[in-house]
Amino acid sequence: MTEKAAVERQGVPHYRMFIGGEWVDSDEQYEVINPATEELVATAAKGTTAHADAAVAAAKRSFEEGVWRNTPPVERAAVLDRVLATLASRMDELAELGSRECGFPLRLSQAISVGFPLMHIQHFADLTRAYEWERPGPVTGQVLNAQLVRREPIGVCLGIVPWNFPLVLGAWKAIPALAAGNSVVIKVDEKTPTAQLELATMLREAGLPDGVYNVVTGDGETVGAHLVAHPDVRKVSFTGSTEVGREVMRTAADTIKKVTLELGGKGPNIVLDDADLDAAVDGSLYAFLLHAGQACESGTRLLLPTALHDEFVERLIARLKTLKIGNPLDAGTDIGPVMNAVQRDRILGYIERGKKEGATLAHGGTSPSGPGFEKGFWVEPTVFTDVTNDMCIAREEIFGPVLSVLRYDSVDEAIKIANDTEYGLSAGVWSQDVQRALDVARRLQAGSIWINDWHNISQHMPFGGYKQSGNGRELGPDALDEFTEEKAITIDLTGHVSRRAYGLVIGTPPATA
Repeated sequence: MTEKAAVERQGVPHYRMFIGGEWVDSDEQYEVINPATEELVATAAKGTTAHADAAVAAAKRSFEEGVWRNTPPVERAAVLDRVLATLASRMDELAELGSRECGFPLRLSQAISVGFPLMHIQHFADLTRAYEWERPGPVTGQVLNAQLVRREPIGVCLGIVPWNFPLVLGAWKAIPALAAGNSVVIKVDEKTPTAQLELATMLREAGLPDGVYNVVTGDGETVGAHLVAHPDVRKVSFTGSTEVGREVMRTAADTIKKVTLELGGKGPNIVLDDADLDAAVDGSLYAFLLHAGQACESGTRLLLPTALHDEFVERLIARLKTLKIGNPLDAGTDIGPVMNAVQRDRILGYIERGKKEGATLAHGGTSPSGPGFEKGFWVEPTVFTDVTNDMCIAREEIFGPVLSVLRYDSVDEAIKIANDTEYGLSAGVWSQDVQRALDVARRLQAGSIWINDWHNISQHMPFGGYKQSGNGRELGPDALDEFTEEKAITIDLTGHVSRRAYGLVIGTPPATA
């Protein structure tokens, strides 16, 4: 029986790190707090740079020993199949844990925070079996030769996972890296460490060799930065803010690491004048309210044609008033809390800046009060109108339930406003004319564009950003590309030294007796 990720300590679960196949504790610990109630959910070991070094050493040792690296892809896929079965059997338990730890409304936690990893792990298991790990090239060249291209694992891969969707984003980093035969170190956020540590137990039960998957906790500024700089780490996959992403890229450059960055966003959501308003209103709310706006691909800039603006805003706010904000464990809750007091105060600060800049506060703008809101970190869904694209609330990522509504008079103007940003992660277009919407989508500078929908992230499609929203792609076959090195092998077919190109440099060989 595999030892559990958590042990009981003072009446709550205590999570240790997973290094080299062993559960490792530390002298200090973090408190994992329920953002809706401020109750203690769990404690977790507080990792240090020494723990980080031990995790990298374990990963490097396992990679060099080659047990997992040399496992045939079909057998690696079978391990993922077993993980998938365990995860499915624990879905309700992990969904509730996600609600308590992250503040997900329970419906969201079941469907996305656990449901997405189920779909995505299945995708990577299937892709591992079908991926072209080795392919022949043409028989070509100055001299007769055959060619072969191989995809091989990189080595020690580091995944840095943020707090907003820990199991989803952790799976995006760990699972394709493992599928490709790499050894992995995951640095979890100290606010939401439990999901990746629970995943460690599932991977071990599924037969993953010790040292191939390691999880460390610790502050980003110390442990995270130390891992990015570590010379034995050959690949970094980071999800987080653009500001921190720049530092990750700078640090990784010292040892020329491969880097995938999925960073901030300020998604433009363009409603065309022929849109289905019922769908567009609900879709626009979904676009900016998923996880209380704490999603980087959120649609936080709503672009409305002037002729439609007033009616759309009226309908949007009327629909917004029907939503329930409150206890995430209540099945009827639509919107939960934000992550912590720092996040709440940051969002409220942006709301104050928006008012000072001259935007009109059309709805929300405060923290709710009364029964059920005595504790926790709450921000009402907030809508600003009369926003111009030079205001901070239209340009900076707020990472909360705040929507900026902008007017436009022509489609060309809407596209110009949409692209006038340093970000390029997501965008959306609403129209009953799909060809018209496609024409707009082709002109938008974003990695994911949804037509008549939002947040519809498919495991089969690449996900990533333009501009300062990042580089590289997660999901789809691109994910395995990101976690492999490509090797070209050329085989001479001439059969004799005289038929090769050597004479171009060293002349004709002397005649033999």
